[in-house]
Amino acid sequence: MSDPLKIALVAEGPTDFEVIQAALKAILPHPFILTLLQPEATLPQMGSGWGGVLKWCHAAQQRHHGSLDTDPTLMSFDLLIIHVDVDVSMGQYDNCGAAVTELAQQNKWGTLPCSQPCPPVADTVNALMIVIQSWLGGAIPGDRTVFCLPAQSSGTWLAAAVLAPGHSLLVKGECDVNLENRLATLPKGQRIKKNKRDYQVHVPCITQHWIQVKGLCSQAADFEQTVLTVVRFLS
Repeated sequence: MSDPLKIALVAEGPTDFEVIQAALKAILPHPFILTLLQPEATLPQMGSGWGGVLKWCHAAQQRHHGSLDTDPTLMSFDLLIIHVDVDVSMGQYDNCGAAVTELAQQNKWGTLPCSQPCPPVADTVNALMIVIQSWLGGAIPGDRTVFCLPAQSSGTWLAAAVLAPGHSLLVKGECDVNLENRLATLPKGQRIKKNKRDYQVHVPCITQHWIQVKGLCSQAADFEQTVLTVVRFLS
């Protein structure tokens, strides 16, 4: 594959972009260009966070029915990655405002919260996938669509990369909804605040220690497998 892969990303925020890009650098044997579709500065009405992803999905099903592979606005990309942190399973539509709550009722979106006992995290992931697919409605994930669902958040992958494998914060890491926030409470010199600047400094560790991340985070391993399956399909 001589030309760089063109990858579109729908994500909760800019720190998630940094984490996912670092993961892709470890996964893909080919060069790639990652374009952040959501959040997008020229569409501030979408907002950020999981509510922004939800609104993007709703807009996708309003403009296009059928496989996302054939959506005219997405056909120039080789892959589409849709990211939602697994801790969204503990949220509710009211968190995104009354308008979203009304849309959820009108469109019969999947029920939130939908979290299941953890471990195993897979039960919650499966429940959340049903919810996300309900947001997409008639816009059906295609052969080039990849879901990225870090548990409980993309910060868990960063923690797994920068901390020693036996670190106390990593015990049941994929079930700890506070792990990402706890990175900011580490001793000075080790702490990582959830902002783009701090993440940019530390995400190279994700690329360098990806095998360690996969060993600690089942969702990272699943993401890799799905991405490589799509890339083989493209070949």
